[in-house]
Amino acid sequence: MVRAGAVGTHLPTSSLDIFGDLRKMNKRQLYYQVLNFAMIVSSALMIWKGLIVLTGSESPIVVVLRDNGDIKFLTKGDNNEVDDRGLYKEGQNWLEKKDVVGRARGFLPYVGMVTIIMNDYPKFKYALLAVMGAYVLLKRES
Repeated sequence: MVRAGAVGTHLPTSSLDIFGDLRKMNKRQLYYQVLNFAMIVSSALMIWKGLIVLTGSESPIVVVLRDNGDIKFLTKGDNNEVDDRGLYKEGQNWLEKKDVVGRARGFLPYVGMVTIIMNDYPKFKYALLAVMGAYVLLKRES
């Protein structure tokens, strides 16, 4: 007995089917996909390092939240447990625009929201990275 619509259809039953697709690839295809993924990651790293060299800054791209025109900053070093308020003037809790030495070279509104979302929701970040990695590994050249 043959059911209608059952011939030639294959629907993945679980997320582990990704590994089945990887097993179906021959070694050459798999190596190509892994090298392609490594090339994408290394390209992103080279772009980031290039921006560091061009701007002369360890953080060439930063995300700044501006609620209104009154801008105040609180700084904290990457390797410090606490903020830098102990380094400010006596009684000063925030830095203001006049206290900052530097200049913005560009402005891309809302692009930093991706960074904020990834920092606020780490599970989203790992899920996005997993999907992107799976896409690169499983995408076949036509």
